[in-house]
Amino acid sequence: MSDNRGEAPASGPAADADLPFRSGLVPLLILLTAYILNFIDRQILGVLAVPIKAELHLSDTQLGMLGGIAFALFYTILGIPIARFADRSNRVRIIALCCATWSVFTAGCGLANNFLHLFLARVGVGIGEAGSTAPCYSLIPDLFAPKWRGRAFAVFQFGIPIGAALGVFFGGWIAASIGWRHAFMVIGLIGLPVSAIIWFFVREPAHGGLDGADFPSQATVPLSRVMARLFRTPSYWLLAFGACCSALQMYGLMFWLPSLFQRSFGLSLTELSFYFGSILLGGGIAGIWLGGWLVDRMGAGNPRAFALIPAVALLLAGPFYALAITTSNLHLAFVLFLIPQALGLVGAAPIPAALQQVVHPTIRASTSAIYLLTTGIIGLGFGTYILGYMSDLMKNMYGDQSLKYSILYGLSFYLLASVLLFAAARYIERDWARAQEPLS
Repeated sequence: MSDNRGEAPASGPAADADLPFRSGLVPLLILLTAYILNFIDRQILGVLAVPIKAELHLSDTQLGMLGGIAFALFYTILGIPIARFADRSNRVRIIALCCATWSVFTAGCGLANNFLHLFLARVGVGIGEAGSTAPCYSLIPDLFAPKWRGRAFAVFQFGIPIGAALGVFFGGWIAASIGWRHAFMVIGLIGLPVSAIIWFFVREPAHGGLDGADFPSQATVPLSRVMARLFRTPSYWLLAFGACCSALQMYGLMFWLPSLFQRSFGLSLTELSFYFGSILLGGGIAGIWLGGWLVDRMGAGNPRAFALIPAVALLLAGPFYALAITTSNLHLAFVLFLIPQALGLVGAAPIPAALQQVVHPTIRASTSAIYLLTTGIIGLGFGTYILGYMSDLMKNMYGDQSLKYSILYGLSFYLLASVLLFAAARYIERDWARAQEPLS
């Protein structure tokens, strides 16, 4: 039996088609706040890597495992069963409970005394965050009419640069002032009141109520039927694996650039926090909003734009990153890093928005979780690890510059992502039109 307590009744499609953007803005901003905390809790480990490595005597490979595999292992695996439950239940309650869980485990990272303790605490963070993103992806199309979804996803995806930047700013400042352990504790416990706000102030909307027909919540669609539909939707997989390749390098960069800046420019922890945080915030917000704005303008008449816009952006991001990484001028590097940071996140709104449009509305949370499984395992799970492993592997050849060359080689993943997204553009219009067909 489905749990529909608190669901608002679906409105008629004709009336809903012209709902203004502001109608769903308050719940969207609350979800954004949770997503910001989500990324603060992910990113803070990167900026605290230097003092953690020194105190716990860790290698770059171990740091890569803490930043990737430890978190992604349960984040990706548990995401699917939680999302399956969310497709027939109250998504808002699930998000609130998960927010409280990851916040407690983030605070617990500050109690770690060795690699194993910190690894297990990061696993706990992954367990909590497993049930948040996919239900949020599923909620947004039920809060906004189709013509606003690109910008709605852009606002939600602001959580990536804002959360990452705040994790860098405040994580570095708190660590420099009172130590890395207190940084974890303070930032982790902030999430508890946010989870309470989600529980009490966000209403659960009807599933699929703004998609031209009513799709009431129902018993969970068997996973075999979900997969059968996805296997007939090639654009879904091309978009997903394109995002995987992009995420692999993006998460690797977010984790390892602070270490690169310290090694290349000798920045203090406070200087590093301001420098890197400004790049994440400025470049990230510009790129995400540009992507959302462009697809809302171009995608209504041409669904191919949802794949082509991020494909072109990623194709341009690689060369700019290479220029930025190889420059020895701190101020020039700042400007050069802003550009590819923006380009690398242009697809943050179009890709998840397109993934919601090419699948049936009643399986959006499940298919979002499958997407997050692939991006989590490949991108989040191995991005930090691969770059750290290559850095250790090339130490004999490049010495202190091994991390720089590891990142440069990793830029080939942006090229591969662009190729996959160009391929997705061939199928997306057909799959979009077929998304409303009954599941079989």
